[in-house]
Amino acid sequence: MVSPGILLVDKPAGLTSHDVVARTRRAFGTRKVGHAGTLDPMATGLLVIGIEGATRLLTYIVGADKTYEATIRLGQTTGTDDADGAILTRASTQDWAGVTAEGVADGVRALTGSISQVPSSVSAIKVDGKRAYDLVRAGEEVVLAAREVTVSRFDVLAQRQGDGFLDLDVVVDCSSGTYIRSLARDLGAGLGVGGHLTSLRRTRVGDFDVADAVGIDALDDATVLTPAEAAVRVLDRLDVSAEEARDLRHGKRLVGQAARLAGALAAAIDEDGVLVGIVEKRGSDLKSAMNMPEAVR
Repeated sequence: MVSPGILLVDKPAGLTSHDVVARTRRAFGTRKVGHAGTLDPMATGLLVIGIEGATRLLTYIVGADKTYEATIRLGQTTGTDDADGAILTRASTQDWAGVTAEGVADGVRALTGSISQVPSSVSAIKVDGKRAYDLVRAGEEVVLAAREVTVSRFDVLAQRQGDGFLDLDVVVDCSSGTYIRSLARDLGAGLGVGGHLTSLRRTRVGDFDVADAVGIDALDDATVLTPAEAAVRVLDRLDVSAEEARDLRHGKRLVGQAARLAGALAAAIDEDGVLVGIVEKRGSDLKSAMNMPEAVR
């Protein structure tokens, strides 16, 4: 029997997130595998994979904040806002005349904090039940609605001048749902020279770090986090007695116990260190928002 758990994978370029899921299914001998947030084929880095019953935890991981390392190329636009698309425009010498180091810094600051961002038209967002990127590939014009996101850090680490372009190596801490391709596009647009993404690597999802991830060729011998180990990385921990664990598993409330939670949700861990499930406040009580199978360890 396959043990449930959370697997951290360092996705290489050229594979889709679905490819990684498919390989994980083969390596672990189960169909019940999912992931907490897509990475484009061009991108590398951390994919958080759920196996068996631990797929239930992905709902609580997908919304975690993230860290990316990227290279933004100013001076060129592409049809996909990244290097996978054909180059549409190139900045002229006249376009570059007004671009200064201070202007670049101002542009980065303008895209830091709480911002309204229009996702790239080739994102995985669904429009009328279909992925935006599928509609674009089918020749349809897609304009997605702006959304509020938070970019808590947008730092330029290095820059390199090329023939008609300027590459910026950046690191970005952001809320879930932020598109780094859109940051590249909008930074270039604000400077009047255009921009797109040439590389992207996700290094962190919540408290999960790519440094702890396995490569795609090491799945057969990979160690997974137990559901309990993974849950307490994204949620507060609530230790429960054997009787409380039994009640939660049977759908009963812990009457008058809401004050034990500092936040809205917590991971309930029993006396054996097993994840019972995720609990939430309901008035003055605590109740299960999600229960794990009782055999999970």
